[in-house]
Amino acid sequence: MKYMLLVCGDDTADASGMAPVEPWVEEHGVRHGTRLYGHRLQLPDRAVTVRVRDGEVLRTDGPFAETKEYVAGFDVVDCGSLEEAVRVAAAHPVATVGAMEVRPFWDEGLTEDAETAVRRLDAELTAAAHDRDVDRMTACYAPDVEVFGTAGAEVRSGTGALRKAVEAWFAALTGPVHREVLELRVRPGEGSTFSHALVRVHGTRVTGEPLDRVVRVTTGYRDTGFSWLIAHEHVSVPREAQRS
Repeated sequence: MKYMLLVCGDDTADASGMAPVEPWVEEHGVRHGTRLYGHRLQLPDRAVTVRVRDGEVLRTDGPFAETKEYVAGFDVVDCGSLEEAVRVAAAHPVATVGAMEVRPFWDEGLTEDAETAVRRLDAELTAAAHDRDVDRMTACYAPDVEVFGTAGAEVRSGTGALRKAVEAWFAALTGPVHREVLELRVRPGEGSTFSHALVRVHGTRVTGEPLDRVVRVTTGYRDTGFSWLIAHEHVSVPREAQRS
């Protein structure tokens, strides 16, 4: 199970004798693979607190509250139990001068793993294409998605531009659009994931001519914390398909 270690510094403590953090990162990250990732944070005086009240955005520069302890960084670890996570946190050098808050991630059983999410999104795209449902298709994409089409340097940024492209595509076709995934390989990651697929698209153009095309699709997905969405998509024509 994943745990967030909030590294809490103490601005009244003398940290001159604290051991360096790098050996802890080497031990638990590189050697044992327990530490997945992490980073230092800038001091609280660089923080911005944001609240929304009655539709108005209220911004306060500086820390959330006056306190001698502050979050100086974070580490994400993957441990078999809370007790193991506590042992890892206790070995962190900052624990000797500050504090380490150990908090489990939200129950992963309630959320999808990366590969399951990718395959669900892919099935949703297939169903939406068949039904010519623009809303269902664009709902699979992040608002700031970057889509690279087959027309050279053509790039569509954002779901607004993507929607126009999908609408134009459907307008050139009649009847259901069949999307068949011939090959799908998923490479799960931490917070982001990629897939590589061969997709056959076939249907009927409004002119009566058949459409039957195989494309290669490379897709990047982002974990928003609530669901996975497509953040990057690159569609190209395989070389063998270009020759045929």
